[in-house]
Amino acid sequence: MSTKEKYIVSQDSEGTRLDKILAELVPDSGLRLRRRLCDDGRVLVNGRGGKPGYKVLAGQEIVILEGDKSMTYEELGLSIISQSELFAAIYKPGGVHSASIAGKDSSSVESVLPEMLPDSTPVLLNRLDFLTSGILLVALGPDGATAYHEEESKGEMKKFYLATVHGRLDGVVTIENSLDVDDRKKTRVLDETDSDTRRWTNVEVVSHDHDNDTTVVRCLISKGARHQIRAHLAAIGHPIVGDALYGDGAEGDVLHLHHELIEFAGFRAESKALWNNG
Repeated sequence: MSTKEKYIVSQDSEGTRLDKILAELVPDSGLRLRRRLCDDGRVLVNGRGGKPGYKVLAGQEIVILEGDKSMTYEELGLSIISQSELFAAIYKPGGVHSASIAGKDSSSVESVLPEMLPDSTPVLLNRLDFLTSGILLVALGPDGATAYHEEESKGEMKKFYLATVHGRLDGVVTIENSLDVDDRKKTRVLDETDSDTRRWTNVEVVSHDHDNDTTVVRCLISKGARHQIRAHLAAIGHPIVGDALYGDGAEGDVLHLHHELIEFAGFRAESKALWNNG
């Protein structure tokens, strides 16, 4: 969960319920999650615990205390988009971890899969960055996992992402640069071309916003590497809006990157980006 450190209530926001104001501190969160934070005593208003229905006053300081408590998949904002005999597609909002983190009790998609898919043996097949929203694919058992990896190895997997980038980008661009994804915070884009076409990022322009000098693009990858789309787009001078690692985004900004479509033999799932009004 991504949060801002604190929020000062403005005059215009006076009288608003606390659970609604919290959307400013926890971008892309659901109402259930915000109410759970209040009920767990993790939301302070001028140093005192606040209940979800409390109506805030101008000038009050609101903070969320650190701490990870187990949450249900509904509270995390997860939902099943589509399901077949072998696979399920899960919607993940930004600000939720895809995989469980060793040594930490923080909630993740992986940790609640048994709750979401109780009649299967779920296996998480792909990951999205913490701030990236969209589709996570889950195998409902070993046969599904095997089929997925076979399709991915053959280069038959199509994964489409929607992104808003800074600046004007025109036409169709294929970014072929190799990536150095060694154990470091930031993926490095290398000068040489990657011989594995499954690691290329194909970019197609969807629309331009002249007033904000941004471009909505659709990116196609087959077998993604860590931070592939974020690093590739930044390398050609068009970082993603809200990206604090590869661009000029600020901590707590909404990252405008969304896994909107996945398709391969026998399965297809699609999800709309909440930040895209087009």
